[in-house]
Formats: sequence, C-alpha cells, structure tokens
Amino acid sequence: MHSRRFGAALAAVVIAVGLSACARPVGDFGRAKPSVLHDEIMPQIGDGLASSRGEPVSDFNLTDEEREMHNRVWRFLVAPHTRDWFYDTAVELQRTRISGATDTRFSADRYYHYLRTTQYVSAAVRYRTVANDITLDIATLPTTFQSICAVIEIDRQRAIAVANVSLAAPGAPAEVAARKWENDQRIAWFTRALEYRYRSYSTALDRLLVETPNPEARTVDALLSQMELFVRRAQAGDFCAVNPGGFVSKDGGIPSRYETMIPEPAIRK
Repeated sequence: MHSRRFGAALAAVVIAVGLSACARPVGDFGRAKPSVLHDEIMPQIGDGLASSRGEPVSDFNLTDEEREMHNRVWRFLVAPHTRDWFYDTAVELQRTRISGATDTRFSADRYYHYLRTTQYVSAAVRYRTVANDITLDIATLPTTFQSICAVIEIDRQRAIAVANVSLAAPGAPAEVAARKWENDQRIAWFTRALEYRYRSYSTALDRLLVETPNPEARTVDALLSQMELFVRRAQAGDFCAVNPGGFVSKDGGIPSRYETMIPEPAIRK
C-alpha cells in the first residue's frame, strides 16, 4: 500500500514537473547552468522512479572524478546551439532518471534538417558549420575519454576496498554495485551519443553532397574519418589509452567516401 501511495505521489509530481520542464539551462561556454529544479528536484524524483523500475540507485556521494566525468559527458548529450536536434528535453528527463533510456530512438536526420532550414549566405558556409561542429567535438574527446578512464579506475578501487571486511560498512557491497551500474550506464550513454553525433554528421554530409555539392565536403569527410576512430574506441570500451591523443585504428586507415564516388562534376567558377 505504501509503495502504491509513493508511486502515486511521484506520478503527480512528475506530471507537474513535466508541464514546466524544459532542457537543462546552459550558461557560459556551453556549461550547465545551476538550477534547483534540474539539480535537486528532478534528480530526487528520478531516483524514486528509477527505484520503482527496479534500477539500482546509489546513495554514495559523487567523487571528484565522477563529477568531472558527468560534466564532460553532458557536453556530448546535448546540442543547445542547434535548436534541439539532440532532443534536449528528452535528454534531461533521461539524465535525471525521470524516464528510462530514450536516446536509442533518436533520428540521425534531425541535424541535416537543422542545417537545411537555417539560412546561410552560401552552401560552403553550411559545410563549414558541419566541419566546425565536428572539430569542437574532436577537440574535447581526449579529455572526456580521460575522465571516463578515471571513473573506471575509481570503480576498480571501490571493488578492492569493499572486499576488505574491515572497511566495508553494512550495505556497502550493494552501494558499490549500484554506483558501478550507474557509472556504466552513463558511459554507455556517452558511447551511444558519440555514435549518434557521428551518424548525424555523416548523414548530413551525404544529404548535402546530393543537394548542394561543394569542395568543402572534403574537409568534412576528413574530419569524420578522425571522429570515427574515437567512436570505435568508445564502442570497444577503450578509454584508457596510454597516449589519449594517439587514437590509431587497429584496422588501418578509414577509406574516404570519395574513393567510391562517381567523378565530381565541374564546379562553375
């Protein structure tokens, strides 16, 4: 009976929040802006809902490494500068655990739609926008990988510590397992988000090549090849490379999509 009352109360609060909730507010340099609703109220509601869904919920405080990972990963979960092509409101409900994972249903066409419906002075500028977005992602990926690697190490240290009976408090093994589950879920979400960004950029390039062919496409294609190396490492769970900047593909170079394209039409000067 108590659980039903709790669930009903939570549902009522969630409906109220849902009517007013929006994407997480953004401050300077794209950082998350402090908000009582998004930083306290929604996470508390989300923990209760996650528990009711049978998901592990840890009561541990965040380590500095976990907080750093959350901040760096969040930048890849949203794209506030592009009119919600990244489903920013849905992302916030997922981040706070009010909803389960919904990112697996995101459409890779939305970024292209944003580009196509935005007025640019020329087609070349549209390609440069894509190149700039990819460049910004690539620039922050090494440090994001490092922050994930640091959290993986924290979880390893916890597992060792909790095995020591003299250190483990009652309920500690369950708390350690719950926090590792939460961290693993956040890392898996980042991996999916990174892949989604790559697919969105790639889809946009394919569409633009048909709609407005332009020599600037070669720059975008080269950047996508660089980004794909990071995608492969993330999918393999390889976040702890000795040299974080040296992402070398084990399978050799990634061929350009231009290698199999028909000859380029003459460009009118």
